[in-house]
Amino acid sequence: MPQKPTVLVTRRLPDAVEERLRRDYDAQLNAEDRVIAAAELIQRSAAADALLVSPTDRIDGALIEALAPRVRCIATYSVGFDHVDVAAARRRGIVVTNTPDVLTEATADIAILCLLGAARRAHEAQTVLRAGAWKRWTPTEFRGVDLAGKRLGIVGMGKIGKAVARRASGFGLQILYHDLVRVPADHPVPMTYVAELDRLIEQSDFLSLHAPGTAENTHLLNAARIARLPKGAVVVNTARGNLVEDAALIAALESGHLAGAGLDVFAGEPNFDRRYLTAPNCFLLPHIGSATFGTRDAMGFRALDNLDAFFAGRNPPDNVSGKS
Repeated sequence: MPQKPTVLVTRRLPDAVEERLRRDYDAQLNAEDRVIAAAELIQRSAAADALLVSPTDRIDGALIEALAPRVRCIATYSVGFDHVDVAAARRRGIVVTNTPDVLTEATADIAILCLLGAARRAHEAQTVLRAGAWKRWTPTEFRGVDLAGKRLGIVGMGKIGKAVARRASGFGLQILYHDLVRVPADHPVPMTYVAELDRLIEQSDFLSLHAPGTAENTHLLNAARIARLPKGAVVVNTARGNLVEDAALIAALESGHLAGAGLDVFAGEPNFDRRYLTAPNCFLLPHIGSATFGTRDAMGFRALDNLDAFFAGRNPPDNVSGKS
């Protein structure tokens, strides 16, 4: 039998995914799920034909340049690939793949959970309940923000943005969106295109971010744009933490300009700005947008489908590097 390609895996993956890895590859797994530093990754690349990485791994240009010549493919266990320097990989002739499509529905569910949690002050109410401080029902306690008839601005109308719009329309929200590409007029969910991002923000009672975490999108939602939001608006981010200027968002929550925020992602996570933890009007989750059993398995299988195609001499279906 021909020798199996060697795949170096940087994180522990779901059992079904690792079982397939062991079956089809010489899999170098991370059973302890420990952090593999760049120096070790470079050293171990001498015995690897491919890397299977995760969004917590920073695969920058310097690391890619230092990888052993044997490495020919980097598959990331994520739809986002901003943590991989794709241009540097392309220069080295290394193919980079991602896992689109399979986490759309799960992430959209979490976006709605964050929207509802922030709008209805779920963190505050649950904190009081769990502390044993809830004494009785009162007409003025934990009043939140109504959804029906309000405007939801979606920044980035890709697959996840469309899935969020489909869910949000069921709550009676009016859908506005900003994107480089307009949705066809016959899309089943009624929505209004807003060409200018600042104009969208000015009209959004709820603002949900679904843009890629590229360098040019860093602090896309900055202090000036937060100030443009209607007073009492709610911000939701389930995309990438760097899209939001943390200090500005926290200040707007503290001042009462914003009614709340629902966040599943953070800049520098897990070392995020701890001031969020003391903001009672924040509904916070630890980056669990894709965290269902089915989705996490599907992500791994999608990564392996790409590796299978690559080592069979075909162009991987999710090749983001332009190399084949």
